[in-house]
Amino acid sequence: MSPGRWGRRLGWWGVLLWLSIGRSGSAPPTPQPKCADFQNASLLRGTNLKVQFLLFTSANPSCGKLLTENSDLQNSGFNVTLGTKLIIHGFRALGTKPSWIDQVIGALLRAADVNVIAVDWVYGSTAAYFSAVDNVIKLGLDISSFLKKLLMLGVSESSVHIIGVSLGAHVGGMVGNFYQGRLGRITGLDPAGPEYTRASPEERLDPGDALFVEAIHTDTDNLGIRIPVGHVDYFVNGGQDQPGCPAFIYAGYSYLICDHMRAVHLYISALENSCPLTAFPCASYKSFLAGECVDCSNPFLLSCPRIGLLEQGGIKIKPPPKEVRVYLLTTSQAPYCVHHSLVEFLLQEPRNKETNIEVTFLSSNVTTSTKITVTIPKERVHGKGVIAHISPPCQINQVKLKFRSSTRVWRKDRSSVVGTFCIASLPVSNNDHMVCLPEPVTLQAGVATLHDMNISCLV
Repeated sequence: MSPGRWGRRLGWWGVLLWLSIGRSGSAPPTPQPKCADFQNASLLRGTNLKVQFLLFTSANPSCGKLLTENSDLQNSGFNVTLGTKLIIHGFRALGTKPSWIDQVIGALLRAADVNVIAVDWVYGSTAAYFSAVDNVIKLGLDISSFLKKLLMLGVSESSVHIIGVSLGAHVGGMVGNFYQGRLGRITGLDPAGPEYTRASPEERLDPGDALFVEAIHTDTDNLGIRIPVGHVDYFVNGGQDQPGCPAFIYAGYSYLICDHMRAVHLYISALENSCPLTAFPCASYKSFLAGECVDCSNPFLLSCPRIGLLEQGGIKIKPPPKEVRVYLLTTSQAPYCVHHSLVEFLLQEPRNKETNIEVTFLSSNVTTSTKITVTIPKERVHGKGVIAHISPPCQINQVKLKFRSSTRVWRKDRSSVVGTFCIASLPVSNNDHMVCLPEPVTLQAGVATLHDMNISCLV
């Protein structure tokens, strides 16, 4: 389900060419074709899907060319030698054009020399969600028939990349299933959950639908699917409750859609920005935050997946393993990317109770600080966790450490601990990457202490 911002309609229906011809005998201006745009549908959905295929190229990135049944594809601007990316939107509650579609088209054309085809099925996706679900198979057949025309021109199956948003991700899976998994790539941006969480792999997106299938999950507790559906499944911030999104229902529509649409905005940001959105395979989000998965060795042989257009997401092994959950943290706004670091605290002596060390990173060029709590279990000496911060580690000037006191209301906790603090940027391949404070630190309960950090920048 991917409703955009209501009330916004970007139209390109009237591109007029004006040329001033001063000399007599000059050739008359060549009329320019009109740009095609998405349709608008009423809430009373018709039985006809009225699917449109709109071609966008780097030569004219903001003007869509309508490809009809009788279109001369060879003279439409479509380049057979380039890769082809199909964008499929999802449910449209009010029958309007997706507010994000122009951004995705532009970002793709700036990031790669490709053909971009936007699939407009607004008529078939409007009003009732369950009616839109009923149209998925028919739409998949229509897109498959259209792809067949491209393949007859010489387009290779492996050069086709489908990007499906919400319900559109499962449409992409249906198309991939019709082509028996031979298409090059499918990217699902928060694939829809309702009606699909318990569906069979043949009815939804799954790893068998293309040579490489990836999904970005941002709303698994509401509108998005909670199960892995690709070779690599990115569970961003655990897959739900994205930073910066409203936490209470009084925010209205934004509360309902913000988490779900974050996958789209993350993908746009990954295409437009150089800072990487890198993720790490792990059994659970809790284990990832606890610092248990920091090197991507299992199962990706140290090649960490990255959101964007890298081949196989940057994974170096072929064929890629299936349904691998990977995790990453982000900020609340574009470009969203952060630096992940492993922090460790090693006590000189074990304690007979749990020990909690609050760790805060401070940087001179960032006004906000980043904080986590490292927990050392009872009778253990080693605690660790993953912290995300905007600044690269070499720009972190200080670390603030605080031994959190036990909850004693009748008297002040005067206990203290002594230990060593270390940090390493993810991915961590071995202990040689750890940078530790030069001397052990003594922390008194409830008292914060500042320590200078000196981490070399990589060149």
